[in-house]
Amino acid sequence: MKNFLGFVFVFFIVGNVFAQDDLLNQLDTIKSNEKQVETASFKGLQICNMQSTKLPAKGEWYMVVSHRFGDLTNGLTNFFGFDNALTKIGGIYGVTNWLSLGASRQTYNKTYEMTAKYKLANQEENGFPVTIVGYNTMDINSALKKDASTPGLKFSNRLAYTTQILISRKISKKLSVELAPIYVHKNLYDGILDQKDLLLVGAGARYKLTKRLSANLEYAARANLPEGFVSTYHNPLSVGLDIETGGHVFQLVVSNSQPMNDVAVFSNATGKWNGGSLYFGFNMYRVF
Repeated sequence: MKNFLGFVFVFFIVGNVFAQDDLLNQLDTIKSNEKQVETASFKGLQICNMQSTKLPAKGEWYMVVSHRFGDLTNGLTNFFGFDNALTKIGGIYGVTNWLSLGASRQTYNKTYEMTAKYKLANQEENGFPVTIVGYNTMDINSALKKDASTPGLKFSNRLAYTTQILISRKISKKLSVELAPIYVHKNLYDGILDQKDLLLVGAGARYKLTKRLSANLEYAARANLPEGFVSTYHNPLSVGLDIETGGHVFQLVVSNSQPMNDVAVFSNATGKWNGGSLYFGFNMYRVF
């Protein structure tokens, strides 16, 4: 009887050990089959002027304050740009983890800008190679006045739009890159120096310098300029520095575009890095 009880005791102990091993093996298998999503390709919602593939989390509110001073190259004439700055203030709300909506008001043309940002795919470890995000904006130019130069002005003439596909890849813990096909449409435009529809190819990168600092670079090339078309506007090129300070990201930016709304950034950059105007400023995002 004692031998039988001993056999039963050993049987249950050994069986329990093997059962636990099987359970652990199953958990390891499940864990290994889970797709690990790459995170923190970009710390800011923008690279410099361009959007990054980062979105707010569900329920997060972002307060946005951006500032661009005037032309740095004028020196003391305008006190290195302090005399004629542009400002943007707005908010962004994370409706879900894959969708955010935003609105802002900017001093350039007294522009109201509405935005929608939505994630289409995530970069995964040993899986899908890139993160894909869609981004749309609609601008309302409230500075336009109905006068002798615009006798037939309608509300629709105040509107302009962008559609962007943001494709990013986190290459390493320090380096992330982004490619962005961009489409700009204006309902009202200057047919001599401007275009109704503009296609661009944008690219950007972030390189992490320290735990809280990263250097950023972005550029967008206009792809459908008619042959012989002469414009006073240039391809936008910007450099920046991200500073992470707890509840917000502070970005320092130098660009050849002073306006901050997407339509103007991509189609109306007046500055030139090789002997033209340059504009210094910042973007500040505060999370609530």
